[in-house]
Amino acid sequence: MKTNTEGTALITGASTGIGGIYADRVAKRGYDLILVARDKERLNSVAAQLSQETGRSIRTVVADLTKKVDLAQVEQVLRADESIRVLINNAGVGAPAKFLDSEIKRLTGMIDLNVSALVRLTYAAVPPFLQCGGAIINIASVVGIVPELLNGVYGSTKAFVLAFSRSLQREFSGSKMRVQVVLPGATATDFRQIAGSPLEQVPSEMVMKADEMVDAALTGFDRGEFVTIPSLRISLSGKHMRQRGKSSHRTCR
Repeated sequence: MKTNTEGTALITGASTGIGGIYADRVAKRGYDLILVARDKERLNSVAAQLSQETGRSIRTVVADLTKKVDLAQVEQVLRADESIRVLINNAGVGAPAKFLDSEIKRLTGMIDLNVSALVRLTYAAVPPFLQCGGAIINIASVVGIVPELLNGVYGSTKAFVLAFSRSLQREFSGSKMRVQVVLPGATATDFRQIAGSPLEQVPSEMVMKADEMVDAALTGFDRGEFVTIPSLRISLSGKHMRQRGKSSHRTCR
């Protein structure tokens, strides 16, 4: 049976991996969900399972965030849905090949998703979050501060996410909106397989399980951290993402 809600969390890249685990954890914290991803079948499967397990209201938006029409659809959801209190910018892609061995379309597509889509969705979310309270969680990467040889463009997109998040945090410090940027290291998801960098190439002691990564990131959020670099060993917290204040200009639900 559904209980009172903390609000709604919109999560991109929510059909698998880190995004799917965030969806599970946030729903269990009392949030309704709007899940965004390209894969309709996977997305509906995640939504059905979480709805059954948690009783939360879960909506899906099938969207390729590198396409203008799809991206605009998600932006409109962020502007129009007054219940949204959390935006988790998780969608991303990598391309580990050497620069001149990479297809330029793949590189520019990565920039479109990792940078441009994240900025546009954030731009849509900030005004209502400033009025009604909200949190933006941007998923970056440790390669944003420690670039890898074969991840020059990818690392640069994640360096942008870190710098952009820091700018948001400074500009809106003291407001009703919180910003967190998460910098995972090697994490066991299918992301690295898709990107062409199998985890077999990474020492096992350096690889986190995706659920451990998300739990560590949420612990950092609960502790009020702006930058969270999930460690391999961390104790978990039971706090909730509660937002503050009400707006005199917008009806906040």
